[in-house]
Amino acid sequence: MNDSNMPASVTTITSATTSTTATNNTNALLLHTFEVRLPGPLDIPASLELFRHSGDDLIDRWDGTTLVRTLPIGSQKVAYACTIAGTVDEPALHVTIEDARYREAIERALKASFVAAPPEFAELLRADPIIAALDERHRGLRPVLQFDLLAALVRSISAQQVNLRWAAITRRRLAETFGERHTVGQHFVYSLNAERLAAASVEEIRALQFTTRKAEYITGVARAIAGGKLSLDTLAQLPDEEIIARLTALRGIGRWTAEWILARSLGRPTVVAGDLGVRKAVGLAYLGTPLPSEKAVREATAHWGTSSAIAQALLLASLSQSAPTM
Repeated sequence: MNDSNMPASVTTITSATTSTTATNNTNALLLHTFEVRLPGPLDIPASLELFRHSGDDLIDRWDGTTLVRTLPIGSQKVAYACTIAGTVDEPALHVTIEDARYREAIERALKASFVAAPPEFAELLRADPIIAALDERHRGLRPVLQFDLLAALVRSISAQQVNLRWAAITRRRLAETFGERHTVGQHFVYSLNAERLAAASVEEIRALQFTTRKAEYITGVARAIAGGKLSLDTLAQLPDEEIIARLTALRGIGRWTAEWILARSLGRPTVVAGDLGVRKAVGLAYLGTPLPSEKAVREATAHWGTSSAIAQALLLASLSQSAPTM
């Protein structure tokens, strides 16, 4: 599989340069609002629910009304806030940024943030009554991409072998201690700082109640990113297996975490068949067992094809409704 299988705009989001900074500086730091129209059907609130389901980590903030995030642009992290407009069939976002120079990059990122259903999705709905029923129940629910590679990797590392609510608490502490605080009007959000985390000691991160191993994994990932050895732009140009190989060369990053990066940051149609939640969801829906093997999950979902990202999101949404504390 190559990069032709993902949204074309994904490869240009984080590589957007700051050439627009040549714009007259009188535009800088002035509150700027605009509207972004998105293709439907898209249930924006339902799609964003994953960001508050396990608690507010201060990095991807959704309170049911307003989304506040940051986008890597060149060497900067630019914050933006969005509120919902339109309908499921004609969705739109009202967007606020502090600096009008970054409007184009933010708008491009928002248009790429929600994974669109491929043409083959209609065929899957006809062939698979389980996905068809879930799509009817959760119409317009779509995966939401994460363009900050460091935040995406830390999200996965923090969630290893713990309750997801506890993972959100530890990420919040990490953001407050080693992150940067951004404001957008009355809202604020944090971004993780790779250089600060790369320079942190294991003891400093352990003080936030991460395990020793997780502290080592986080600093290792931060060093790879801060040192330029790892970037979303570079990964986006590679086939799936090479991406997995590069990510799993880092301590603490296994195949399942690498596959989540394929799905959640690059928009690839990837089934994370070894993930506990995915195994549970697929097992209950297709196999009549709560915890099938990774091999069984891959076999049961092989027919999803290019619609895998959306089918997986629908199953996980159904599972999360039955287990709200996880």
